[in-house]
Amino acid sequence: MAGQEVSNKQVILKDYVVGFPKESDMEFKTSKINLKLPEDSNGILLKNLYLSCDPYMRSRMTKHDRPTYVESFVPGSPIMGYGVSKVLDSRHPDYKVGDVVWGITGWEEYSLISSPQFFFKIEHTDVPLSYYTGILGMPGMTAYAGFYEVGSPKKGDRVFVSAASGAVGQLVGQLAKLNGCYVVGSAGSKEKVDLLKNKFGFDEAFNYKEEKDLDAALRRYFPEGIDIYFENVGGKMLEAVLSNMRLHGRIPTCGMISQYNLEQPEGVHNLFEIIAKRIRMEGFIVFDYYHLYPKYLEMILPHIREGKVSYVEDVAEGLESAPAALIGIYSGRNVGKQLVVVSRD
Repeated sequence: MAGQEVSNKQVILKDYVVGFPKESDMEFKTSKINLKLPEDSNGILLKNLYLSCDPYMRSRMTKHDRPTYVESFVPGSPIMGYGVSKVLDSRHPDYKVGDVVWGITGWEEYSLISSPQFFFKIEHTDVPLSYYTGILGMPGMTAYAGFYEVGSPKKGDRVFVSAASGAVGQLVGQLAKLNGCYVVGSAGSKEKVDLLKNKFGFDEAFNYKEEKDLDAALRRYFPEGIDIYFENVGGKMLEAVLSNMRLHGRIPTCGMISQYNLEQPEGVHNLFEIIAKRIRMEGFIVFDYYHLYPKYLEMILPHIREGKVSYVEDVAEGLESAPAALIGIYSGRNVGKQLVVVSRD
């Protein structure tokens, strides 16, 4: 195959998105790519196996007036996101042909990565490779860093997780249980609530869509208040949580998916609770914690192998299914971690 020029199917962002994204905001394109890197390259050529659909990608579909933590996509170019890939050719000393890696790649069959220093080599292949889009990749590190490094949990803490059946939330709840905490999660369907209680071991869970009064729902499950709120949602949920936090509570702030598609984000009207209750609410970005990845793997891999931690994936087959899979996470269509299979070999 070396030196052969092949077709390369790609998912392209047509233009910047306003409001709720649609499948029609993306299109397919076929380009050509050479499977042999030029002699003067310092990069790697990847065959993409699995692609990750993540909520933060919505922000990259928008043109921002001010700098943000992650750059916008370039209209007319392939969408970029986390993926698991096989190295087909390498001119970089850290990678060799046949290595399997995870990191940010293109939504396409093959990707040329000119600066591959932000990829992680996959050493443990006795667990599903797809897990490196989720529990063993960016979402797993997000749960670990947010809960332990920002949340500072103690045994017996009362923990609430919103969007609890998603890629990050399902793991946060299980880490909290392993840490001896009382854990409640919210999700958007009966199926997801059952998953939280029966598969992930949450103490309680509720369907936020069926609750007319979120404040009353939280009082029901946390009569003594919340010590740690793992924030994935924002908006009305955050407002209800602030009213139910305990003194010196912690809110690791990971995402605010309820706000991503609003042209005018909702306000939170009781922020004084942060002062009155001496709450620490801290936003965090997973990039800042990747130096802890070896420590995280050392902790989580035995739990996976021993069945102490479960992980549920929602798998879409084929690159052509990627736009619908990505759009689906913003309406809660997925059950578990949403990923796309590009190739299984």
